[in-house]
Amino acid sequence: MAHTIQVDVVSAEEQIFSGAAKFVALPGEAGELGILPRHTPLITRIRPGAVRIERADNGEEEFVFVAGGILEVQPNRVTVLADTAIRGRDLDEAKANEAKKLAEDAMKNAKSDIDFAKAQSEFAAMAAQIAAIRKFRKK
Repeated sequence: MAHTIQVDVVSAEEQIFSGAAKFVALPGEAGELGILPRHTPLITRIRPGAVRIERADNGEEEFVFVAGGILEVQPNRVTVLADTAIRGRDLDEAKANEAKKLAEDAMKNAKSDIDFAKAQSEFAAMAAQIAAIRKFRKK
């Protein structure tokens, strides 16, 4: 049997995905990461974007949007601890566009550097979510 890797994607609210995979790709802090079974151990922060999981059971691609978090890779396990995670099928482009616009307005009206930084972070997360939605919808 081909080698697989156990993948768990968890947010503060719930477990989003748990299962065997052939391959995982996600936005690492320094760029896109591709993880295969027996990968070298690694811990890194992840940026907002898409976690793509090639399932071992049916070969289909599972898609989860994460708004950032921590990635831990062991030779036979990948754990994504996400700040926020949303299943690809549950993403709503209209809501994401609205949240992006609100964040943009908040940046324009920020009264302090802290307010601006918070709005900028929310804007970046929503822009990444919209890009992920569009990529997911093309499949």
